[in-house]
Amino acid sequence: MRATQIAGFAALLAAMTLASGCTRLRSHQGYIGDQTLLNSIQPGVDNRESVQASLGRPTFVGQFDQNDWYYYSRDAKQLAFSQPKADTQYVLKVRFDAAGNVASVAQTGKELISKISPEGDKTPTLGRNKSFFEEIFGNIGSVGAGSGQGSTPNSPN
Repeated sequence: MRATQIAGFAALLAAMTLASGCTRLRSHQGYIGDQTLLNSIQPGVDNRESVQASLGRPTFVGQFDQNDWYYYSRDAKQLAFSQPKADTQYVLKVRFDAAGNVASVAQTGKELISKISPEGDKTPTLGRNKSFFEEIFGNIGSVGAGSGQGSTPNSPN
């Protein structure tokens, strides 16, 4: 009776250990902000200083135009070793005019997420497709041939 209880307890402990690998993982990337503060930015009312005072520094500034500020946030879920999937996402884009005043505010969600699926495990290339034996034996006879190919004025051949 005692041995069966120990075996049952060991099986329960092993099952709990294995099941712990299947827990759902949550992650957050980017800006942590309050939705009321994000909605409070108004074109024509706010400027760079007021936006930075209420929202903080942007997640990133536009690469081609320094007048675009982006506040990015993403929450994702992942089960064990599967690919993470976006649960919520928003991007707040604040555009400033030349004087530094807010010209426009745009907010997008996870509807702009695109799924990229590569094709196969090989990259298509231009050129000739050679077989295995052509790769190995393809240069036989072409190196050191007396046709003058590859010879230079200073070489003895």
